[in-house]
Amino acid sequence: MARSRAAKRAVALDDPATPAGGWLRGIRSSGFSLVMMGVLILAVVVLAPSLRIYAEQQQEISRLSAAVASQNATVAKLKSERERWNDRTYVTTQARDRLSYVLPGDINFLVINDVPLPAVVNAGIPPVSTEIQDTSVDWLASMFASAMTAGLAPEEPSP
Repeated sequence: MARSRAAKRAVALDDPATPAGGWLRGIRSSGFSLVMMGVLILAVVVLAPSLRIYAEQQQEISRLSAAVASQNATVAKLKSERERWNDRTYVTTQARDRLSYVLPGDINFLVINDVPLPAVVNAGIPPVSTEIQDTSVDWLASMFASAMTAGLAPEEPSP
């Protein structure tokens, strides 16, 4: 049985109709082919380091180009800031803001301890309602009754 399988494989490789048989039959080993393969391998060995160096140099060039573009943007920003400082109005505004300078005749107010007050936390008091509420009590009559009660009360309270 093993012999028949070997015979089938040999027939398949010798048959030019099968892809494996046609490919193997096309390989010819001659002195010229061996020399050309040696030259090809030598070319790969010689050119591979040069190609690696070329790729590294291209990466370095792109990195340096990005750095130059970033520095050009910084230079443009600094030039615009320098132009602002050449403007007398900008210098006056900066002197007023940063150094608290005032022009003659101006009044400057300096607020000391300008910090927001801490929020008071009321533990048991419900929050203030934002809804409008309507009461059925007449506030004017209630105030008049309160004033009359306070005015007509005896001087000494009864025990």
